[in-house]
Amino acid sequence: MKTQSIRISNKFDPNADLVIFHGDCRELMKEIPKKFVTLIVTSPPYNLGKEYEKKVDIEEYLKWHKDIIVQCNKLVRDEGSVCWQIGNYVNNSEIYPLDTLLYPIFRDVGLKLRNRIIWFFRHGLHCSRRFSGRYETMLWFTKSDNYIFNLDTVRVPQLYPNKKYYKGVKKGQVSSNSKGKNPGDVWEDITLDVPYDAWDISNVHANMPEKTPHPAQYPEALIERIILATTNKGDWVFDPFLGSGTTAVVALKFGRRVIGAEIVKKYINFTFERINKLISQKELF
Repeated sequence: MKTQSIRISNKFDPNADLVIFHGDCRELMKEIPKKFVTLIVTSPPYNLGKEYEKKVDIEEYLKWHKDIIVQCNKLVRDEGSVCWQIGNYVNNSEIYPLDTLLYPIFRDVGLKLRNRIIWFFRHGLHCSRRFSGRYETMLWFTKSDNYIFNLDTVRVPQLYPNKKYYKGVKKGQVSSNSKGKNPGDVWEDITLDVPYDAWDISNVHANMPEKTPHPAQYPEALIERIILATTNKGDWVFDPFLGSGTTAVVALKFGRRVIGAEIVKKYINFTFERINKLISQKELF
């Protein structure tokens, strides 16, 4: 299928711009050539028993994850990245930090951890027997030491843009980078009562334009920063757990090509609705 110069396929096609596969990502990955994609970015199920997953024993969950991570690693180019956005598995108010449980699997396949990014947000479910959870983690791994990192594309405004050197040969000159500063590894949900220090990366609320009925949708701003920093235009981005299509929407918007797999058909429909909206707004490419 071709829409407004966007070539779409429901199976792997190296000539497509968008591949959306309805089914298990492991089946799709068998068709993707080795070292084909520049970025794998996803937010997998957290083993919480939501409608798109079956809650299983934590050891079985980690074994399932290992199978997918091993396959993903084979698909990434040497200069590419793997970004795994994950929260906590909670069982009877006991926390299992999934990022720390999964880290050894990534390390064992040879991936190198560059950042453990904390996504902090101010709104979420309220707890009565422990402190309410207000963060999730993005693990950013690279395949090698020679990896893509476009810092200038994701700089944020300086908190003190007119700060000057106070001594030395540059005394009196502006010391901050005129392009902005590195956003750091804590990404915040900004509200009006705190200093502006990063893009507004709020979790997705019911009244937000990007909201779909998906129960665990992550925000476009979160993925936007990752895609801009770790890929170039024309690169392939792969999301093995596409959900409501946030990765696809952001990747296409910034001129990347995207592959996604999703087992729930209605979520694929949400993805196409969002892409059609993007096209109608003439924001694509």
